[in-house]
Amino acid sequence: MEKFIIEGGNKLEGEVEISGSKNASLPIIAASIMADGKTILHNIPDLKDVHTMIKILNYLGAKTKFENNTLEIDPSGIYQFTAPYEFVSTMRGSICLLGPLLAKYKKARFSMPGGCVIGPRPIDLHIKGLKKLGIEIENEEGYIVGKTTKLKGNKIFLGGNFGSSVLATANIICAAVLAEGETIIEFAACEPEIVDLANFLKKMGAKIYGEGSHLIRIEGVKKLNGIEYKIIPDRIESGTYILAGYITKSKIKIEGAITQHLLSLIDKLEEAGLEVYYGEDYVVTIPKEKWKAVEITTLPFPGFPTDLQAQMMSFLTIADGISLITEKVFPERFIHVGELNRLGADITLDGSKAIIKGVNNLKGAKVMASDLRASAALVLAGLIAEGITEISRIYHLDRGYEKFEEKLNNIGAKIKRVKEVS
Repeated sequence: MEKFIIEGGNKLEGEVEISGSKNASLPIIAASIMADGKTILHNIPDLKDVHTMIKILNYLGAKTKFENNTLEIDPSGIYQFTAPYEFVSTMRGSICLLGPLLAKYKKARFSMPGGCVIGPRPIDLHIKGLKKLGIEIENEEGYIVGKTTKLKGNKIFLGGNFGSSVLATANIICAAVLAEGETIIEFAACEPEIVDLANFLKKMGAKIYGEGSHLIRIEGVKKLNGIEYKIIPDRIESGTYILAGYITKSKIKIEGAITQHLLSLIDKLEEAGLEVYYGEDYVVTIPKEKWKAVEITTLPFPGFPTDLQAQMMSFLTIADGISLITEKVFPERFIHVGELNRLGADITLDGSKAIIKGVNNLKGAKVMASDLRASAALVLAGLIAEGITEISRIYHLDRGYEKFEEKLNNIGAKIKRVKEVS
């Protein structure tokens, strides 16, 4: 195991280049197995989750080659239709292979997915939608087993207790693309990652209309072709570096940030009294000594992203006043609160709400990362904490941020990755 040792209090300066989107890459990599022919994907981030997905594809029989952020996938050798526990248990995103396997090969056996510990995330919407398309699904010894002789289009409502589901929407789109007839998805997820998946599938030959809205219409086609495609930049990585600039009161330029994907964050930063300078594909942070407390509610896109909630909480620990964060996507996603308090923050919880009383400064301490975005939040806090902050279990970060400490160190941070002594 490895840990970060962070020397706090250093100003940042320079440019950060944003990597390809993790949450767009995984469904698109999965969808590539539906092609008749080889697919080449550019701007794929070199992340642990991507390597796990590649391992699953190789296990199924696909041929892959990944170097310099380009991934080649040849699905012609796929002969295996089981995604085993040892791969799937580490990464929830692997569930997005379920729809493509059933669409192309009419059968799949899939271990129940794992991933970050951020509260319950059931897959009932996936199963409900796939059943509507004519797929029989059973649960056998912790595995989802699906099979069908023919997929047939249908009307599918994908609303859940906490809004729409991105991965369920991805699975249903993939299955519906090769189904017979028309499929209407109501309450579909609107996230940019779903739009990117739809654009990828349409370039392969799919007929999809309305992506980016809550109502998506799909006309089934008989086959899809292998193509070349470039993945969109990662909006959560972009937001994390934007917050790194503001929390350290530094001027940095975030290159490749699609600002259309970040308007909810920009709005809250402006509400806090900060100036944000941006164009279509970049953001420049304008430093300020103090900022005001704000109220935030996480919601599906275009609302404030749950994946930036923890990082925003770090930013608000030194805001002027009392901030309130209401988590409506994953109401239990607050494991990072205790660790931020160890660094001197003043945060209390009330159910799905976090009350953050701004303090003058944070102080270095030993803390433990609990999940991917909580890890990033602790790094942001460590950047401004007086003295030394040690963050253990940083393997979570390697699942979702490409060269995280390297990018930060290049603009002035002082972060060391060292082996933990057991």
